[in-house]
Amino acid sequence: MPLADKRVQAIDPVWSRTTEEARQAVADEPLLGGLIHSAVLHHASFEKALACRFAQKLASGEMSEQVLREIADDAMADDDSIAQAARADIVAVFERDPACERFIEPFLFFKGFQALQCYRIGHWLWRRGRRDLALFVQMKVSETFGVDIHPNARIGRGIMIDHAHAIVIGETAVVGDNVSMLHSVTLGGTGKEDDDRHPKIGDGVLIGAGAKILGNIRVGHCSRIAAGSVVLEEVPPMKTVAGVPARIVGEAGCVQPSVMMDQLFGVGSPEA
Repeated sequence: MPLADKRVQAIDPVWSRTTEEARQAVADEPLLGGLIHSAVLHHASFEKALACRFAQKLASGEMSEQVLREIADDAMADDDSIAQAARADIVAVFERDPACERFIEPFLFFKGFQALQCYRIGHWLWRRGRRDLALFVQMKVSETFGVDIHPNARIGRGIMIDHAHAIVIGETAVVGDNVSMLHSVTLGGTGKEDDDRHPKIGDGVLIGAGAKILGNIRVGHCSRIAAGSVVLEEVPPMKTVAGVPARIVGEAGCVQPSVMMDQLFGVGSPEA
């Protein structure tokens, strides 16, 4: 490996691994060569590739790919936490999703990862007062991926949204670091109040498929929300809740539910 490549790998191992996988993917499936080159291999950095992927996915007759790419470039030049969070999200998907075998897979193909990175650009726009453009990004993400995240929501890093169909995250929702959620999850409000009205999800929480968490309630860190649950009351840290309405049914079962991805009652232990 050339010395320059070794330096890049030491500085940005996620980007180095992604480009290595991209080259192998082109060799394995030449029909995808155009996509992989335009999305990954034509770029000098992870940030530039991420901006390009954002633009490729959201471009339409309403806004060109070039304009969208300039927006994303500006966002990542101004706030390096956007791309750092995206790197953490790739690693989270790779480590937690048994269907993910390479870093390049979420980058190119997984709509949960892609929708989340588009939200991060929209959130940057919202925080800078460019609300109409942020809402435009939200609309296009919803149309493209079936994921509706308000640009004012606050979402941490190391997030995995598996399958990512019919995800709804409301305006005042907060999601901590290292959270995993499956499809059809709603972090919603109740009624028509216009103040702080959405859930606050702690670090390391696992939210099962179809779970609905409603209202300005707190879900404690490293807790587990069973699939199909409707959560209307605060959840203490490191507990498992299930049912409609949800009730505490036991301990979380392990130290990091979002990483272990264990959704079976009675399996594991707090020491796992």
